[in-house]
Amino acid sequence: MRIGELAQRTGTSRRLLRYYEEQGLLAADRCGNGYRSYDERFVDRVVQIRGLLDAGLPTRIIKQILPCLDKPRTIVFGDATPEMLELLETELARMSHRIDCLARNRDAIADYLEAVRAQI
Repeated sequence: MRIGELAQRTGTSRRLLRYYEEQGLLAADRCGNGYRSYDERFVDRVVQIRGLLDAGLPTRIIKQILPCLDKPRTIVFGDATPEMLELLETELARMSHRIDCLARNRDAIADYLEAVRAQI
């Protein structure tokens, strides 16, 4: 598929997709006319990248862990430094805290809706 279709299917701008490619997060094939061509698997890949970016991970870390997210999920992280591991542990803790906060807010909204609907 071309970049426009990938952008439409993932809700990501063409500009961001080109940025992801510049950062080494995506690798498009090139057609004879120079157009980018993306495999179907890149739809999920872009969704993963966006999720990791939304979680606060920088692209340099995403680039290193992205191969671990492909199927089959074999983890190969031979160049992990103590600093990288510490950064990932910090990010994991931050994400877990954010998930807990989101879950509490979700539950509070659900309780509110249930109470309001019971009065209608």
